[in-house]
Amino acid sequence: MDRYKKAQITSILGIMGNIFLLVIKAIAGMITNSQAMISDAFNSAGDIFSSLMSFIGNKISSKEADADHNLGHGKAEYIFSLLISISMMVVILRLFYNSLVSLFYSYDYHFSYFLIIVSLLTIIIKMSLFLYTNHVAKKINSILVKANAKDHISDVVLTSLTLIAALFGMRGITAVDGIVGIVVSIWLFYVAIKIFSESYDVLMDKGMPDELKEKIIDITKKYKEIIKINHFNSTPVGYRYQISLTIFVDGRLSTYESHEIANRLEKEISQLEEIYLAVIHVNPIDVMKND
Repeated sequence: MDRYKKAQITSILGIMGNIFLLVIKAIAGMITNSQAMISDAFNSAGDIFSSLMSFIGNKISSKEADADHNLGHGKAEYIFSLLISISMMVVILRLFYNSLVSLFYSYDYHFSYFLIIVSLLTIIIKMSLFLYTNHVAKKINSILVKANAKDHISDVVLTSLTLIAALFGMRGITAVDGIVGIVVSIWLFYVAIKIFSESYDVLMDKGMPDELKEKIIDITKKYKEIIKINHFNSTPVGYRYQISLTIFVDGRLSTYESHEIANRLEKEISQLEEIYLAVIHVNPIDVMKND
């Protein structure tokens, strides 16, 4: 199964799971008037939107390079991840407001064991979705799928606290319902900011991680003919990188020999999963003068 299909499956599973959870959470929230559960239902509605964005974004990013998009459509992943993070922030701010209001204004709360059943069911479904989505994200190295995985685990934490609030509500302590909503909203907002920041960095052409750069430099050092390198540049292309660098070789080598070194290096670097394209420029150097 290719990268595109794996990512699409995670999106479809997310959409189906969240639609089901939205319905049962909304019913539980309306029956009990639990602010924590109503907020949780709003969160599921946001998750449906996020999964739809993932589905569309992954479909666009899977397109091959063409005359108008020479490096493919990979950055669509990051554009849609940005949209996901913004949508998360909007929903979270609403949850925060509702929870804050519930602390200062009394509301009619009716405990029901249905709250506990829905919470437990949500935790099980969301944890299963997280484990699967996180596994796929690591396997295909997709920021879009990774964003969905973070969203799933966030929901596990959110609903766990909703469950705690319901248990307190069972004993007539309803203030915990609002406190839980506030704490979870702040934590989820932090998660959304991290997703936003990661997507923004790529869209602004932030260079590759230092670990990957060091890996490429180590490969280059294996070539004894290469005296030094400079002008190392990298640009993100979807989940991979296009790199360019200049190598310096003995000026006494023939043009064919020096370019053959560059060709071999390009081929070896391009075998790395994280590399989309490697471009090596060759410069001659006067070894005698350099010594």
